[in-house]
Amino acid sequence: MSEFRTLRGMRDFLPDETGLLRSIEGKAREVARLYGYREVITPVLESYELLAAKAGEEVRTRMYAFKDLGGRMVALRPEFTASIARLVAVTLRNEPKPIRLYCIGSLYRYDEPQKGRFREFWQSNFELIGSDKAEADSEILLLTNRFMKAVGLKGYVFKVSHIGILRSIFGREGVAEDAQNRALQLMDKKMYDEALSLLRDAGASEKCLKTVKEIVEIKGSNVNSILAEIEKLIQDYEEAVYALKNLARILKLVEAHALNVTVDAGFARGLEYYTGIIFEVYVPELNIALAGGGRYDRLVELFGGEPTPAVGVAHGLDRIMLAVQEQNAPLETRKANAAALIATNETLAPEGIRIAEMLRSEGVPVEMEVMGRRVTKALEDADRRGAPYVVLVGEKELTENSVVLRDMHKKQQQVVKIEDLAKILKDLGI
Repeated sequence: MSEFRTLRGMRDFLPDETGLLRSIEGKAREVARLYGYREVITPVLESYELLAAKAGEEVRTRMYAFKDLGGRMVALRPEFTASIARLVAVTLRNEPKPIRLYCIGSLYRYDEPQKGRFREFWQSNFELIGSDKAEADSEILLLTNRFMKAVGLKGYVFKVSHIGILRSIFGREGVAEDAQNRALQLMDKKMYDEALSLLRDAGASEKCLKTVKEIVEIKGSNVNSILAEIEKLIQDYEEAVYALKNLARILKLVEAHALNVTVDAGFARGLEYYTGIIFEVYVPELNIALAGGGRYDRLVELFGGEPTPAVGVAHGLDRIMLAVQEQNAPLETRKANAAALIATNETLAPEGIRIAEMLRSEGVPVEMEVMGRRVTKALEDADRRGAPYVVLVGEKELTENSVVLRDMHKKQQQVVKIEDLAKILKDLGI
């Protein structure tokens, strides 16, 4: 028989890894609760047209897309925002604004697998829909900052920009939107020479090309001086200056909250739907973004809704898990802390099951010996599995409505009444 393996770019999470991932997911849910976001669940499979509409060429070419049995072109979701925008446009169009939603789940892109990049990956996604104010953008930055703190990460940096700066310059030059999108895709890959060549072919002036070339060189953590430097370069582009002032307002709102921010004027993201601030989060140990997001004010309208401003962020849960492991961050994971229960002979199995079920009814986790091992071997197995306590169900003790409770760390045991067993185990932290 041939050996079956996971598909390339897919992976199994073993119990300890799953525990860490679920712990990180739990932190995301706690952040959602603190900021008033409500959870929604959207389909893993959506129409290709919906997902491709503003995904960007890079994402479009890497989607898992196929025809279903009805002949419809469908795809596995490569990100969450399009599905949320559809939901708001179609189902939640009359909800009072702002709408705060979040979702957690798996996503799929046919990327080349490498460290921190898989074809199936996990995200928590937060969307604030209905406000065009800087306060909404600042909330997305602050909740992301709180999430990074909650999982124990150190030294993380927010890389920020405003896509309206470059879009305004390109638009003033008469560069068509399709060419703008292709240029920004190249800039996202740091292929700046190719982007400038494309813009030149699209009709951009030498002044424009010089401005863009100088813009991509501007980056740094001294926010005010960097913003002033950008403003000098773009003063002839009125809408770009307006975009820059919007970015300055957002960063001013978060200034007192100790975010480690780097402004990178030439920064672009691969998705085409962004209209305002864009950002990503990095740690020094990894050259991949742990989170990314921005403002998208035209996506809901594109899917048939009313013109609706929106801003959001996606947190890469499995990437954050990798960063936590790289930094040895002290994130507590919920480990199985079950007591073991051993019936000392086969005839006592019904009584063992009864006691185990009684304990579970009281909320006490129990792993019962089901392999038919002798008591000595069963105790060795319980120790190997890390069971802190073992309940031994024996004939003699049962005549007195009791069992033996063994402390596996102290190698001590005592006889306890069955009616007291659940409380004792709870008091011991089981």
